[in-house]
Amino acid sequence: MGDACFSTQLIDGDGVFNVSGLDNFMKEVKLGECGLSILGIFRSQTTKGIWLAKAQNIEPCTLVMDLEGTDGRERGEDDTAFEKQSALFALAVSDIVLINMWCHDIGREQAANKPLLKTVFQVMMRLFSPRKTTLLFVIRDKSKTPLENLEPILREDIQKIWDAVPKPHAHKETPLSEFFNVEVVALSSYEEKEELFKEQVSHLRDRFRHSIAPGGLAGDRRGVVPASGFSFSSQQFWKVIKENKDLDLPAHKVMVATVRCEEIGNEKVANFTADEEWQQFEEAIQHDYVPGFGKKLSNLLDRCLSEYDVEAIYFDEGVRTSKRQQLESKLLQLVNPAYQLLLGHLRTRTLEGFKESFDKALTKEGFAVAARDCTQTFLEQFDKGSEDAAIQQVKWDPSKVKDKLKRDIEAHVAAVRAAKLSELCAKYEAQLSKALAEPVEALLDSASEDTWPAIRKLLQRETEAVISGLESALSAFELDEATEKELLAKLDNHGRSVVESKAKEEAGRVLIRMKDRFSALFSRDADSMPRMWTGKEDIKAITKTARSASMKLLATLAAIRLDEDGDNIENTLSLALVDTVRPGTTDRSIQSFDPLASSSWERVPEEKTLISPVQCKSLWRQFKAETEYTVTQAIAAQEANKRNNNWLPPPWALAAMAILGFNEFMTLLKNPLYLGVIFVVFLVGKAIWVQLDIATEFQNGFLPALLSLSTKFVPTIMNILKRLADEGQRPAAPERQREMELQPTNRSSYSNVTSAGSSSVTTTENGPEYSSPVAK
Repeated sequence: MGDACFSTQLIDGDGVFNVSGLDNFMKEVKLGECGLSILGIFRSQTTKGIWLAKAQNIEPCTLVMDLEGTDGRERGEDDTAFEKQSALFALAVSDIVLINMWCHDIGREQAANKPLLKTVFQVMMRLFSPRKTTLLFVIRDKSKTPLENLEPILREDIQKIWDAVPKPHAHKETPLSEFFNVEVVALSSYEEKEELFKEQVSHLRDRFRHSIAPGGLAGDRRGVVPASGFSFSSQQFWKVIKENKDLDLPAHKVMVATVRCEEIGNEKVANFTADEEWQQFEEAIQHDYVPGFGKKLSNLLDRCLSEYDVEAIYFDEGVRTSKRQQLESKLLQLVNPAYQLLLGHLRTRTLEGFKESFDKALTKEGFAVAARDCTQTFLEQFDKGSEDAAIQQVKWDPSKVKDKLKRDIEAHVAAVRAAKLSELCAKYEAQLSKALAEPVEALLDSASEDTWPAIRKLLQRETEAVISGLESALSAFELDEATEKELLAKLDNHGRSVVESKAKEEAGRVLIRMKDRFSALFSRDADSMPRMWTGKEDIKAITKTARSASMKLLATLAAIRLDEDGDNIENTLSLALVDTVRPGTTDRSIQSFDPLASSSWERVPEEKTLISPVQCKSLWRQFKAETEYTVTQAIAAQEANKRNNNWLPPPWALAAMAILGFNEFMTLLKNPLYLGVIFVVFLVGKAIWVQLDIATEFQNGFLPALLSLSTKFVPTIMNILKRLADEGQRPAAPERQREMELQPTNRSSYSNVTSAGSSSVTTTENGPEYSSPVAK
């Protein structure tokens, strides 16, 4: 460089920083007066160390550093530490870094400085803060390929380097654009297109003018150091870089082996993916299990890896082995979904086979035995299938899929067990319900003191019989003791619930039951024959007996007594409802204590109460109101019967009639014709009396009797006269027949039922008798 540039060697070939030379350079250039300056670098393979100069005719003040080229022959193949240090130094102190590269080197690993950039990027993030350095890639000897096609490839390569670099935690998500601004320009061949080359260089030079302006090459600078502090700042950068020990990169042959082996591996992955046999194999796996999967796939993988070994045999052994492992890992990662899908098909097929076999086994063996044998058989089938699917190159563990199969089998067995147990329990519950329902209903209907003891005895007997049957059936399931006890307890509770449900049902219609019992005891005698209220019956005693029996029914249904009979419900009801007057008292109004004025029974839990004391009191009031009419009718029938049986007048009336009718009696004796007329009138009157059934009519009341007799009187007289006329026209009959025809008809029986609810009246030789109505 000319003297006007004030070129100075900043760092020599041994890495020694030229402090004095830099100070002289700053004085000659008058860098302290420049305020801010721009520093740009480029590489040259002929340069030794790092040189610094001032660019001519570029504003603002721009400094240029020239670095050694990469992979210089002077330093040898394995000594690349200085070039890495210099590159990192350039990135740390410069605003713009020019990287020369040939057009035909785009895409090549080493020529594009990729390994160097990877290490520089990594250390740059660890040692320095983001400062937005511009990386200007200058593509030399541009070919016919448009720059628009070359630039995306180069940018993609740089982005891949950045993405692959391990980053510290602080910059884990930091994008490339935070540290670098990548620019790409192209220059034509100087030898072939000299004029175009000079024009393009001039245009590139113009881009450095006003480069710190917005949109310029260095317009996004951060943390800019003043020009006067450049010497100290650059010295500190170089010191940090020299003391860092993480800048060692592999030798050139290792880099070449790395790039080439990776390319070969990528080719083999692509070839494997496009292999027709693999594609057919993958397609078949999508639909069903493929026998021989492991052996076939192992052959494909072995063939692919063998091809890699043949092509990569002459490269560095360490790199070759490492890349082979990476290739194998990629291939296995590629086929793993197919392997997992195959195991899924195997699991599904095994599970379906198990279900079918298990259903058949249940018809021949006990549940537990069938489940155990089938489970073992089909898990062994899965093991054989997974062995057939095993790949030689890797030992994938199918235990997770097998565990899922076990869970599926266990879930199916549990579901079938639950269904079978539910069906079995339902069967025995129905059997127990049938054995208890009707007998319990009959016992509750009888409502005696022994009702609940009899129900408890019945419940215990039937429950023990059914539980014994269920316990025998459960032995085939080999259940744990707790589960078996739970099922047996559930059946026992079901029996109790049947009794409780039936008791609640009967308690709901207790009023009907009470009225039926009252009617049965009040209207029928001990032989279940309808009572005839002849006047000799003690209606009060019969009523009390019938009501007491109804009260016993109410007491029986008032509470559930499956555990004990320690309550006092019957005595309480008897005291409050039947024996309403206590001994020694005559006035009910003085009884201030009401044992039924409560919502619960003493010593009876609420959940066992069916009818509360207050409800019993209300039911009894309604019961008495609805049965009062029957008692009233019986009393009325008894009184009517007494009246009908007492036809003679009182003795004083007979004496008066004898005294007052003595003259008339003597007249009849003196004139027998009067006696015959009276006899004829008596016969006619008797016939009319019987035909009209006057006694029965007057039992319904005086006014209704008159109305009824008035409608029947004329037809009855006409009927009698017609019969007399018919008798007069008949030929003479033997004397005996005539006597029988003239015999009074008072021995005939007449029966007539009046309105609903009234008593029946039967006329006999002894007079009318009354019977109470029977509810129809």
